[in-house]
Amino acid sequence: MKKLELENFTLPTMEKACSCSGCGCHEAPAGPAAEPENPASLEDFACQTLFHVPGMCCPTEAALIRKKLDGMDGVHGLHFDHMRRTVRIGHAPEALEAITRVLESLNMGARTEREQPAEAPALPWKRVLAAGLLALGSEAAEFASGPDWLVLGLALAAILLGGLGTYKNGWIALKNRNLNMNALMSCAATGALLIGHWPEAATVMVLFSLAEMLEERALHRARGAIRELLSLAPEQATVLDEKGEWAQRDAKTIAVGSRVRVRPGERVALDGRILEGASSINQAPITGESLPVDKGPGDAVFAGTINEAGSFEYEVTALAADSTLSRILHAVESAQGGRAPIQRFVDRFAEVYTPLVFGLAVLAGTLPPLLLGGGWLDWIYRALVLLVIACPCALVISTPVTLVSGLAAAARRGILIKGGAFLELGRKISTLALDKTGTLTMGQPRCIDVQGINGVDGEEGLRLAASLAARSDHPVSAAVALAAREKGLSLREISEFAAVPGQGIQGVMDGMVWSLGNHRMVEECGLCSPQLESRIFPLEEAGKSVVLLMNEKGVHALFAVADTLKPSAREAVAEIRALGVTPVMLTGDNAHTARSIAAQAGIERFRAELLPDDKLAAVAELPGRTGMVGDGINDAPALARADIGFAMAAAGSDTAIETADVALMDDDLRKIPVFLRLSAKTHAILTQNIALALGIKTVFFGLTFLGQTTMWMAVFADMGVSLLVLVNGLRLLRA
Repeated sequence: MKKLELENFTLPTMEKACSCSGCGCHEAPAGPAAEPENPASLEDFACQTLFHVPGMCCPTEAALIRKKLDGMDGVHGLHFDHMRRTVRIGHAPEALEAITRVLESLNMGARTEREQPAEAPALPWKRVLAAGLLALGSEAAEFASGPDWLVLGLALAAILLGGLGTYKNGWIALKNRNLNMNALMSCAATGALLIGHWPEAATVMVLFSLAEMLEERALHRARGAIRELLSLAPEQATVLDEKGEWAQRDAKTIAVGSRVRVRPGERVALDGRILEGASSINQAPITGESLPVDKGPGDAVFAGTINEAGSFEYEVTALAADSTLSRILHAVESAQGGRAPIQRFVDRFAEVYTPLVFGLAVLAGTLPPLLLGGGWLDWIYRALVLLVIACPCALVISTPVTLVSGLAAAARRGILIKGGAFLELGRKISTLALDKTGTLTMGQPRCIDVQGINGVDGEEGLRLAASLAARSDHPVSAAVALAAREKGLSLREISEFAAVPGQGIQGVMDGMVWSLGNHRMVEECGLCSPQLESRIFPLEEAGKSVVLLMNEKGVHALFAVADTLKPSAREAVAEIRALGVTPVMLTGDNAHTARSIAAQAGIERFRAELLPDDKLAAVAELPGRTGMVGDGINDAPALARADIGFAMAAAGSDTAIETADVALMDDDLRKIPVFLRLSAKTHAILTQNIALALGIKTVFFGLTFLGQTTMWMAVFADMGVSLLVLVNGLRLLRA
């Protein structure tokens, strides 16, 4: 069973500066952080500093950093994120300076979060192009049987121009007994130079540099896919200042409680509540649905949404950093840090794979010449080719890129997934438990049947009943009062209003006592009859609550109130069943109501009259991998017990965003089958990428031992596969 994270999860935006002011670190958040790489828990660290490390792309680089920092005084724990190329370090305040020096000595471009440049540095295309021309010149000189000094000179110039950084990083890695890609490529190129393959050594270095730049560009796109969400909120807003004048202000400086104006066509800059005016608003950045929603005074608006028509003014309810859009962004970014099971497997595999292949290359270069009489230069060359193939970059980068693309694709559709593990697990769900109220139903009782009795027509009966109901806050009374308002009925004056506990309400209209109550009140007043019960019982058996309007002369009207099914619920349930998942409804309502709603939704299995603990037990008894859909608060125990908890997030509910494994931002159940299909597609792409990376390496292993490959072919294949898996993973952004 997964940890009960519902009560403890805290978004990164909740971090606060620690006592070591000025160091760029943060106190650990109250809740569990993403999975640490060592046994220490990040939440126990006194301080945390996030370092961006552009040169860390594989577990081998992470192993080098871990080797240098593990056991160092004041360092308590490390958390690596290969996708974003970051390492979060838990440390004592006084250790930050020493940590920074160690990371700088590794020449991986490490910078603290505060020092990180706003934009990725420009790629040195001209330098690589020049190196490529020199390498091509070396190849041409050798082909034309030119002088050795020219072939070697052009090759060395190409290597110095395009591969000096690789050599520098490779030397640092080897000095620290680490076999990263830079070390492997440096060894391969140096070996090729020593055995006379000068043009090939230059070509290998140029291809490697080119592939590194292309890979970084693709990774930058994947990392930016989620950041694009935040850019939807405008940087400026029109706010009412202290002088009573409207002025443009930076959205980040606008305080809670400020009054902001939005014109037609503008985006909402901050979360708030409408004070004046009305409009139709496109909430796609939050809910994923582009169908505009009509908004008026009292309604909530969210940063990043689009004001399509009308002008309105609203009161700011959250700072820019705490807006619903920002919280979605930070929740998804936080989710990237937790590795899915398949990603943990790949990283562990890569840590073993690289030294294993390096050892195999050493044996391939020595044993055949020693034992089988093979040519030394021939087998050393094959060993160098194996060194190129030894890098697991394509395999390692394939999983985080795919998972992050899936998380971003879901967020764009109003599905907030808390981690890659849940995205991967979704396809395995076999049983889905659904709460009734607010999940399958609207969560607000409606008056769906009005019957006049004893000569009173339905409309007049509704007018009289609503006059009483308007004085009560009971949900059933509220439904009756709402029905009258929707019909535009005027209400009667009420005096001597009183509530009758367990039965209903009463008051005096036009000198006569009128009552609105349940079946029990009718019996207490002596007004019940078999004919009346023949009307009441079928409605109650259909799951409706029945109230009746009466006075001393008899019963004059009957009202059936029920929580109605959401328009999309039946369609969603049908899609869920079509995906092979069995839906089960769990509710605290009575069996009659449960049976009626289940039948309307197309659900065959249901359990009624359940308390929260009963729902927890019911979920525990469900077979296979389970999902639970609820409101994120009352259903918290059951949501935590299920393998995946889905919360109806009500377009920005803080609790739902912070507590759910998966939050549906517009409460539309049809997003659950979207999530299930996205999970299946993500798994398919992960499988394709792993098969592609391992398959091509296996083919090249065989061809290398047969002497059918060259070093530049190995580089092209290895880095080509890296780019292929990146592009394949990014396909999820268009899923």
